[in-house]
Amino acid sequence: MTTDHNQFELHETTFGDEFLNDQQPILGKDMEINTGLSKSLNRLETRNNRGVEVIPNDLILKQMNNINDITANLGPIIEYAQEPLVSLTEACAPLITTIDNLSVYVQQALKETPNPPPDKLTIDESAAIRLYTLEWEGKHHSLYSMLNHTLKKEPREKLRPYFKYLKLFLTALTKLPCVPSLVIWRGVTKDLSGQFPPGTSVIWWSFTSCTTSLPVLKNNMYLGDDGKRTLFSVEAINSRDVRAHSHFVNEDEVLLLPGTQMIVQSQFSPAPDLYIIHLKQIEPEEVLLEPPFPGACLYPKIGRACYRKKRFIIPVCLLTIIIIVATVLGAVIGHKSPKTICQRPFEQSKKYSVGSDPSYAALGHFRNDREIDVAVTNRDVNTVTILFGNGQGAFKYPWLYDVGRGPISVLSYDLNNDKKMDLLIANQYNNTVSVLLGHGNASFQAIQNYDVGRQPMYAISADFNNDGKLDIAVVNSNDSTVSILLANANGAFQTSMNYAVGQTPSSLVSADFDNDHKFDLAVANFDDNTISLLKGNGDGSFRTQIKYAVPPGPYSIISSDFNSDNKMDLAVVNQKDNTVSVLLGNGAGDFQTPTNYSVGQMPWSLISTELDNDNKLDLAVVSYADSSLSVLHGNGDGTFQPRKTYIV
Repeated sequence: MTTDHNQFELHETTFGDEFLNDQQPILGKDMEINTGLSKSLNRLETRNNRGVEVIPNDLILKQMNNINDITANLGPIIEYAQEPLVSLTEACAPLITTIDNLSVYVQQALKETPNPPPDKLTIDESAAIRLYTLEWEGKHHSLYSMLNHTLKKEPREKLRPYFKYLKLFLTALTKLPCVPSLVIWRGVTKDLSGQFPPGTSVIWWSFTSCTTSLPVLKNNMYLGDDGKRTLFSVEAINSRDVRAHSHFVNEDEVLLLPGTQMIVQSQFSPAPDLYIIHLKQIEPEEVLLEPPFPGACLYPKIGRACYRKKRFIIPVCLLTIIIIVATVLGAVIGHKSPKTICQRPFEQSKKYSVGSDPSYAALGHFRNDREIDVAVTNRDVNTVTILFGNGQGAFKYPWLYDVGRGPISVLSYDLNNDKKMDLLIANQYNNTVSVLLGHGNASFQAIQNYDVGRQPMYAISADFNNDGKLDIAVVNSNDSTVSILLANANGAFQTSMNYAVGQTPSSLVSADFDNDHKFDLAVANFDDNTISLLKGNGDGSFRTQIKYAVPPGPYSIISSDFNSDNKMDLAVVNQKDNTVSVLLGNGAGDFQTPTNYSVGQMPWSLISTELDNDNKLDLAVVSYADSSLSVLHGNGDGTFQPRKTYIV
């Protein structure tokens, strides 16, 4: 939920806990958020197989107790900005007697820095970031741990030896572009929900390492699957991506700058002992961190270079499936009885922040069998966002998962027969489909990618070889094929088999069109204005296509029995013609000439369901260009009434 500042008295709270800022997360492929303590013990094992630093038990206990400490009234970080900008060697000279072996690692950072460095930084600036990420064995295992410890302590005078390094380090960071506004994550193995009541203003005073992706949460080196855990979901506005300058190039690490101020939006517990705290970063009214040089960009300015990409806000009403569900729940003027007529078919749309270029949405029970959640593919940033439903039509707490490149569609199935919903995603830019097997608590196992044809657009699942396991079919628009991936055990899939279809296939549907108890496929071919029918042999293979002509630009296709004759029919939206075509089936795998109905401009997707309680299937079509929803009431004989239009 979004906190109403008029209803809450905001109290400044500064957290000086080791878990928040002294540690960096391990950002591997499968596990990307760690805790402050487990990092000190375990991160070196993951990073380049280096040795594990052992911390004495009494120190561990002290750090655990410090998690609950709250230190307030720290002063702003200002004076460092008056220092001259010097080389990394000169900047670290005041710290040589404080941090063991620092001079050795200064030289290592300089040696590892490419010439020229990325992002138009100088060698010393890039090396300053690299030095921050380095670790070594010994009493002081890193520069970052000592620096962040000092940043959180009073008096600020103790920070003075770090001023020259801060000048160089922050100069480098502020020259990096702001990461586009998005949700980032940080975690700890402790229940901290009591320290973050909604409406509270929080300041993190040191550099804070976060990740852009949600971990699998199954490895006990990190948050694990059990025990008390807290995840911070941060809507950040000025984080910096340091991967190109890090010693650990495979980590998806972003840094929050000192003086990051946030408002606690809400709390949520999706599973026992797992607490999610939603924080929203704001630009502070007073200076908490002085910019390192005049004109330095700490926070994004609209129209300025701090934004690399525009933040995308996606209206739920334009997510096809959600709109149609709203229709089913009573959007059309009701006919059950005069007492239950809905006078306001549609409520005003609500907007939810997801990733860049949201392309598709799917509904599913990803946590339980009660609330419906939403999965949204974000094509520009190669992720899928999970939005949790609250059972009242609203969604919150976005979780983010990495998938393949250019995810363009997502559907939800139970792919491994464990009664937990999984995700099936078509990745347009790297010619794969991604399978994420669900744990049943809104988290997913490590991603599995499977090669298919060129530029996959849409994937579905059905049992094509009658072995009781769900298989995969995907349309590939760039090579005009359908790929079939038969299932093995436990949610894994075989190498794909490809079948030719029409030009630029955009979507497909599976049903038994010839009543032989074997699944067939129907494919909408956008550029040759046809539908391809591939009859299944029941063993996972398919016969050569049969084509049916439709109006220009067939894009999204569905199947249902529109005339109640127990024979499957087809309906397809035609984007270039602004129509929906209905093709009635004869039960032998053949279809009649299409009947076409006018809908909105550039129809995008459709479903069929009974909307008015008359035991006749209706059609609902979402159109992109005019943001409309067309409802066509069925007559029960395979024909439909003229559309009713709702502007959404």
